[in-house]
Amino acid sequence: MTRSTTFKASIFAGLLAAFSTGAQAADLTVGANIGNVPWEFEDASGKVTGFEVDLVNEIAKRLGKTVEFVNTPFNGLFPAVQSGRINMAISSITITEKRLESVSFAQPYYDSDQSLTVTAASGIMGLKDMGEKVVGVDTGSTGDMWADANKAEYKLGEIRRFEGLQPAMLDLVAGRIDGYISDIPALLYYVKDKPELKVVERIPTGEKYSIMFNKDDPLATEVNAVITTLKGEGFIAQLHETWFGAKAEDTTSTVTVLDMPKGK
Repeated sequence: MTRSTTFKASIFAGLLAAFSTGAQAADLTVGANIGNVPWEFEDASGKVTGFEVDLVNEIAKRLGKTVEFVNTPFNGLFPAVQSGRINMAISSITITEKRLESVSFAQPYYDSDQSLTVTAASGIMGLKDMGEKVVGVDTGSTGDMWADANKAEYKLGEIRRFEGLQPAMLDLVAGRIDGYISDIPALLYYVKDKPELKVVERIPTGEKYSIMFNKDDPLATEVNAVITTLKGEGFIAQLHETWFGAKAEDTTSTVTVLDMPKGK
């Protein structure tokens, strides 16, 4: 075989291998802000795990599909799902009327509020002590929206935006920000073994989390039906107990079957 023929054969083999790899691609691509404990994060072995990871894996199993998780900054999940780069998105995403104008959600499975976390040594007891202080939020999150809307009322100082909990916590511990406003379940989970940090105030916002899809994607309806089944079987309630160490109340969206949210 001549060098030219060998080279062509090599190219063909490479293309064939690439095609084979593509053929084995996952059925569902799921965007997630990895590092968002306890919803989606890497365990000690580097495996992606968490409440929503377990939920999506079970949903995919019931649909007979395979899943690939793609690490995506929270604010990047919205354009990614709208452009079709991912099939759906998780990361404790709150359903809002504004978001329903451009994306779709399955029924919710977790009720939440915002919270204020500070260092134990700061002496800050709540929002009333945050006047002229630097507050951290996640870019584009409901915590970001809340801080911006309530900045004047609480006389907040600079609002500093982060791409996820971990970098915000580093700045909080280092004293570069004075407090961090974000989802209370994630923060309660994060600080439980960190006595240097304290969740000092729950901020009632009445939020509900769900899986996000491109607007009117039929996949949303399919997933919604599976969530109904999983609630009926008690699967999601068991996830709550596994990840939070407490039984989910019967009145919450973790247990109660709800309609798919519809935009106005």
